[in-house]
Amino acid sequence: MSELLDVAIVGAGPVGLAAAIACKRAGLSYVVLEKGCVVNAIFEYPTYMTFFTTAPELEIGNHPMVTGHDKPDRRDALMYYRLVTQREELNVRQYTEVGRVHAAPAGFTLEIEAQDGTPGVVEARRVVVATGYYDNPVHLGIPGEDSENVSHYYTEAHPFMGLNVTVIGAGNSAADAALDLWRGGANVTMVVRAPELKSTIKYWVRPDLENRIKEGSIAAHFNSRVVEIHPDHVLVQWQDGTTFRLPTHFTFALTGYRPDLSFLAGLNLATQPDECLVLSEHYESSVPGLFVVGSAGFAGKTNQVFIENGRHHAVAAVAEIVRQLGDVREPAALAR
Repeated sequence: MSELLDVAIVGAGPVGLAAAIACKRAGLSYVVLEKGCVVNAIFEYPTYMTFFTTAPELEIGNHPMVTGHDKPDRRDALMYYRLVTQREELNVRQYTEVGRVHAAPAGFTLEIEAQDGTPGVVEARRVVVATGYYDNPVHLGIPGEDSENVSHYYTEAHPFMGLNVTVIGAGNSAADAALDLWRGGANVTMVVRAPELKSTIKYWVRPDLENRIKEGSIAAHFNSRVVEIHPDHVLVQWQDGTTFRLPTHFTFALTGYRPDLSFLAGLNLATQPDECLVLSEHYESSVPGLFVVGSAGFAGKTNQVFIENGRHHAVAAVAEIVRQLGDVREPAALAR
């Protein structure tokens, strides 16, 4: 792309799409660069996942999300964001990865690579980063973690019927996976570093899981951690240092995810002690003209930033960009 755009948006998740809608309605030239498909993180969610929130809290651009149940599921969300992208005719370039962002005289230069390996460059006056964090799992750093029988993502239970499956973690992802696997006929054991399940587990899921553990349907080892993963077992260590072998065919290491902003290396972004970026009230970073919206800028607080509030970040950021650049026309009502 040779033309100088007003805004380059990195990431086509719900927050990135909200930013794109706001740019379009404000009359700004823009492009959305996405290394996967539209809302790729949601596509990677468990097949039958149900959202914690209600449909109105996931809406962008004042487009209503209509579902046949109280809380939307993964399929509802994929269809909704796909239709919004099509109806708004958003300028999204899927399967285009941003390798590096550099400061440039007119704003920023983004080095990109298409799916077929073709390199390219995008020039933009402002950049909005909306990459989220789901594509960067927190690794355990233990032997065997990169084995074929280990995954940091859960899809569905069907392939694991009758197998011994270990689930590492105690949050929403681990809870959902453990219950789904058990209902799918797997022999499930949870290994939890803490003395109990996380309090942030969805309110309708936690009692279900606690009851399954209490009755022995799902085994759980608290105050313990997996220290090695082997083809037929995992080695579990108690707090006192003693270990035991847990027979395992497959392991789900669902220990959380963190933003990966390595493509911004060299811009010297200022961070806070908890690893969150230093951001203005409009989500502008310490680098003038570079905005970080949604959970991408909140490495230390990923459990506090969701689609529900991240979509508002996008609108605030674009409103500030409009102010900085001087809008061609008064923006119509920006995306909600």
